[in-house]
Order: sequence, then structure tokens, then C-alpha cells
Amino acid sequence: MPDKQTAIVTGASGGIGSGLVERFLSEGFNVVGTSRHATRSLPSSSSLIRIDGDISDEETAAQAVDAAVRDFGSVDVLVNNAGIFLTRPFTEFTHDDFNALVSTNLLGFFHITQRAVRQMLQQKSGCVVSISAALADRPIAGENGSISMMTKGGLNAATLNLAVEYANDGIRFNAVAPGEVDSPMHRNDPSDSTPRPAVKRASIRDVVDAVLYLVHAGHVSGEILHVDGALPARRW
Repeated sequence: MPDKQTAIVTGASGGIGSGLVERFLSEGFNVVGTSRHATRSLPSSSSLIRIDGDISDEETAAQAVDAAVRDFGSVDVLVNNAGIFLTRPFTEFTHDDFNALVSTNLLGFFHITQRAVRQMLQQKSGCVVSISAALADRPIAGENGSISMMTKGGLNAATLNLAVEYANDGIRFNAVAPGEVDSPMHRNDPSDSTPRPAVKRASIRDVVDAVLYLVHAGHVSGEILHVDGALPARRW
């Protein structure tokens, strides 16, 4: 077995993704970071492979997993962080919105997780953590993201099912479900003009801490860990 563990992080260029890359490197992991602009956005390091690509493209997934195995010898952790989030009234979502959400949030998950699990089966160990959303199972009036949550809820369902399917193979599946996070995604959603009450957002570190807890918690699988500051307590 390699001396160092290897983590793959999708959506690695900014926000939660870059925070995860930084933390994994600081904890002594080898890291493969993939996003549309990984080579431009991530620092150069002998412990970091940067792969540019669209996560919904099967070739991007293949490059990430192949690079991890070829250069570092294993895939020990996969964090499915890449995702998009659109908010608008249900009747105003378009076919293009639907396709974009499914492609990034679900098809991207499918391609890279399937390849990572094949490698983890050979190793007889591994950990997959997906970034979901608190609104998938804790909806709030005025937060109109039904189609976005259809895809994030799909990640939750897959997490629970895969945790059982691979429980005897040493592979764990968990998800982190943030509420509002102080990241570019939540600050700059152009489709979201809904007025919001003042609410404390989670920091990127809050989410990264939750992911790393699940990575290190060797007997935790099938868990949806909410990082939302008790989101349902927020009232209009």
C-alpha cells in the first residue's frame, strides 16, 4: 500500500473545493483536484495533480481516477464537491436548467464515483463523501430550489443505498448537507433575487471540518451530516 493516502476532490477550483484541497494537503494526503480551471486556480505541488475538465464528461472522471492510481497508487477518498445550485419558482425552471443540474450534480457523481469504487474494491477500502444540501430534506418557505434539490436529494438517496451495498467491502459512503455557506456559489447566484432574512452562513472551514470528520470516522457510513446551523429554526 502507498505510504500516503490519496484524495480526489471535484469542483476543486474555489470555495469549498479549494478549502478541501488545502486541508487534505496539510494533513499529508496526495490530492487530485479537478474542475474546469484547476490548473489555473490551484497551486503547484508535488502532492497535487490538477485536471481541467467538466465533471459531467466521462473523460474527466477517467483522467482523475487514472492519475490518482498511476501517480499515487490508490484512491482512498473521493469528495464529490462539484455542483451547481439554481433557485427560481418551479414553473420558471427551464429544460436547460434541468439538464445542467442533472449533468453536473448527478451525472458527474455517477461517472467518477463508479470509477473510484472499482479501484476501492481492489483495495478493499475507501471513503466517498458527497456535498449535498440541507434544503433537500429541510425545505424552507421562500427558498425556491425544487429542481436543484431533486438532484441533491438524489445524492442523499444514492449515499444511503451505496453505504449498504458496499458495507462488506470496506467502502464507506456519507454526505455533508450544508445550509447557506459563505462561498462564491451562494454570494453570486444570478438566478436568485429572493430577499432573505439576515442569517449566519457557515464558513468554508465548517464544511471542510465536516468532510474531514467523515473521512476519519472509520465506523460511520450512510450518514447525511447537516451543517446548517439548525436551518429549520429560520423563520420568515
